[in-house]
Amino acid sequence: MEAPNPRVTMDDPTEPSDRVRALGNQLVDVHLWLRDQLDQLRDDVDAFLDDPGPDSASRPPPRSQPSRDLPNVRNLRNLRAHCLTFCSALTRHHTGEDAGPFPVLAAQVPELRPVIDELVRDHRLVADALRRVEEVLDSLGRVPEIDEARRRRVRSELDTLAALLETHFSYEERRLVSALNDLEAMGPDGSRPDFLLTATELDS
Repeated sequence: MEAPNPRVTMDDPTEPSDRVRALGNQLVDVHLWLRDQLDQLRDDVDAFLDDPGPDSASRPPPRSQPSRDLPNVRNLRNLRAHCLTFCSALTRHHTGEDAGPFPVLAAQVPELRPVIDELVRDHRLVADALRRVEEVLDSLGRVPEIDEARRRRVRSELDTLAALLETHFSYEERRLVSALNDLEAMGPDGSRPDFLLTATELDS
């Protein structure tokens, strides 16, 4: 199968204007949105690590560390909420692929089965990376001071996640966009499949 252009835009005339755009093109849009959300999360983490700030009104320092302030509780809470939103959206995207289009593609296009098996393995690697990111961010609220080693650990886990996702998204777009464009774009009830939903659509 010829590899499609992974940067298909939403205006590409793959279907008549009165029909829903094909799944593959929508997949690229969701990947772009997830990339942007991860970039924003990394920016927020960098800003927090550079200046966590004290917040004594929200949470006093522990008695064992009376001379130190814990990282800004309000900022850390917002950071965790942002991480949770991103992690939930990415997890839903991947579990939706595993349960929806991947089995259908494997049945309809047998030559894509090795590709799909590799993508499913990627999903497990990404899930492990997400878990580590959540753990290191949670750990920031349990220390009175964020040292350089902890900063490096947090940034390293985010770098690992970003590298995994970029490799995974690019490979998936290169190998599956054309095949996905041949599938029905809507579920039987007219809804968008889970793997194509963004956080805004999940909240609506």
